[in-house]
Formats: sequence, structure tokens, C-alpha cells
Amino acid sequence: MNGPPGTVPHRRTGRRVEAVEPLDMSGTGRTTAEAVRFLRECQGLGLSVSWRATGTPSYDPRLLRHLPPPTELPADPGVLASWRAGHAHGTLYHRRGPDFVTVLDRRERGTAVRLTLDHPALHATFLRLLEPTPVAELDATGREALGLLAAERLVLTGGGWAVTLPPRIRRWPVPCTAI
Repeated sequence: MNGPPGTVPHRRTGRRVEAVEPLDMSGTGRTTAEAVRFLRECQGLGLSVSWRATGTPSYDPRLLRHLPPPTELPADPGVLASWRAGHAHGTLYHRRGPDFVTVLDRRERGTAVRLTLDHPALHATFLRLLEPTPVAELDATGREALGLLAAERLVLTGGGWAVTLPPRIRRWPVPCTAI
């Protein structure tokens, strides 16, 4: 994969990506899910992202603290300041194995949570939601798994759409021997 997938218009120059238009972070539908996927994939590819946000989040904005903060968030400057202060690369990510996914979550200061998703429904739903998905397309088992993933703060849901939050980090910003 050469660049971030999805529907977000962007310009790429080397390892830098700039979103052409403000990204809707209101959480009210597909546009937010696509924006989160774009930012998540840029993070996983080790790309530096410059973007502006629009909309007032209808969810806890700390869910996105692992993603690069926007250059501007007109709806709530306090959220932007908190996002910038709490952001660090690698605070939330996943790794894949055969029939399981391991997630490391360090978004809250002083905590580190490692989860292994090896139940078939949780594993399948986590992977399916890497692509923004309408909740109505999930069967009963998938909706139950979605509820569990959302309770663990691994999925953003809103406006009838859901998307997985942890990136799969394919490129770290420093050599692996320095971590």
C-alpha cells in the first residue's frame, strides 16, 4: 500500500500528508468513520498528517487521542489542547496473529492494557470494522461483538456507522532497536 486508503481527498509529499478539506469529526455518520480510517491508516504507515477538523464530537474525544491532532478544531479549543497534550505515537495499536488480534492501549496516562481478541466473533468484527461499516449490515453476533469492542473503546460508533480505532503500525518513527 503506497498511501492511505479511503475517500478523504489529500495531497502527499514524501512522508507528509495533508487533508485537502476539513474532516468531519462530529461522529454522526460515514464521513466521520472515513476520516478516522484515514487518520488511523496514516498513523499505521508512519505518515505525518496535517488536517483540520470540523464538527463537535458526539463521543468522548479522548477515544482519538492516539491519532495525530488536528491543526485546528474550531468547535472546542479545550479538546484540541487536551488532544495535543495527550497525543503520543504508539499509544494504541494492534498486531495480528493466526486467528487473533492483540491490542495495546496506553491512551490513559499511567495505564497499559493489553487485550487479545481470539473469540471468533470479536476477531472477525474487529477486522471487518477496519473498513467503515454501517451497523445495520452486522448480524446479531456482529452487533453483540461491536458492543463489546465499543465498551473496550476499540471502536468508534456514531450515526449508524462503526470503525476500528487501533492502527496496525507498519512503520515506527524510530528504528526498532531504539524502542
